[in-house]
Amino acid sequence: MKDIEQLNHTIIEFYEKLSSWEQSVVRGKGFSLPQVHVVEILGVHGAMRMKELADKLGVTTGTLTVQVDKMVKMGLIERRPHESDRRSILVVLTAEGEALYQEHDQLHLSLTQDLTAKLSDTDRQHLLACLTAINKEF
Repeated sequence: MKDIEQLNHTIIEFYEKLSSWEQSVVRGKGFSLPQVHVVEILGVHGAMRMKELADKLGVTTGTLTVQVDKMVKMGLIERRPHESDRRSILVVLTAEGEALYQEHDQLHLSLTQDLTAKLSDTDRQHLLACLTAINKEF
């Protein structure tokens, strides 16, 4: 049981450090961390229905609507009608949103390289396998 407690505390510590890093990267840029998370998800997955995006973010569609309205005004995303489902609206990145995604993704890549620089290739592969397995549990 001691191992699971130590693992629990280590995961929490990592989450707190990653969150703090993300907050520092976003601070003073003119947008919030939740807005960056919207950009990240759309950058990775492409255009999405509001419901799908809300599910990925773990928020309600009502909460997301407020965020999307702000981001549309900022020019980061736009709403488009779904081609095959007239009732659905897709949320997509604009060119400005795509540029923000690329910039933020590069920051994440640099952080990942820095954090794993001292790991062997085998250790990196094990870390990837463990994180992939953990992500599947969500």
